[in-house]
Amino acid sequence: MKVPAPTAIIFDIDDTLYAEQSYTFSGYRAVANAFKDRLKPEFDLFEKMRELFNTPDRNRVFNVIAELAGITDPDSVVNDMVATFRNHKPAIKLFEQADESLTHLRGKYKLGAISDGYLVTQQAKVDALGLTERLDEIILTDQWGREYWKPHPRAFEEMSEKLNVPHSECVYVADNLGKDFLAPNQLGWLTIFITPPQAVHAGKQPPAGGEPHITIKTLLDLEKTWQ
Repeated sequence: MKVPAPTAIIFDIDDTLYAEQSYTFSGYRAVANAFKDRLKPEFDLFEKMRELFNTPDRNRVFNVIAELAGITDPDSVVNDMVATFRNHKPAIKLFEQADESLTHLRGKYKLGAISDGYLVTQQAKVDALGLTERLDEIILTDQWGREYWKPHPRAFEEMSEKLNVPHSECVYVADNLGKDFLAPNQLGWLTIFITPPQAVHAGKQPPAGGEPHITIKTLLDLEKTWQ
């Protein structure tokens, strides 16, 4: 499927420009280092969290850790673990193909990012990845509150306005079929789906109207859709 060349290319961040799992493991490492003396576990904190990541307990890892460590009143320590996780300085880097693509695309198109997630967390990712220097606009939807996370259209409307590019000349590249493409589809954007290895949201199904127009294997294939 060939389409007209766009004016602006907008990216999701997590599992589109870097491996979201790497952020999670970076956070686990920070929590393990911060809480090993407080919890005094008889197991390796970091390795146990990595193990739990691949189980149904992924979304309650810290609760399980507190239970395994014998904490009788876990709420306080779990809240502190969550805060440490969200506020840590992440050890993450761009996918090699994302790094190469951003360098290649810079100056040929207007570039941006739209990303959900807790604001302090997403800003730390932006800083760690050096995205401010490589993109023209970055919109982190949590600045307005969680009700404006995707699939709410506000971020896409504002991105079009900030870049001064009509919706019909915008492309959104993202990995989460469950929420990423509904709003840009409704606004007339071209939507492109990409799934990296070990993607956190792999296997999700799109809602009606949320199907991407195009699927690619790597960001290096992006321009092939309109050349």
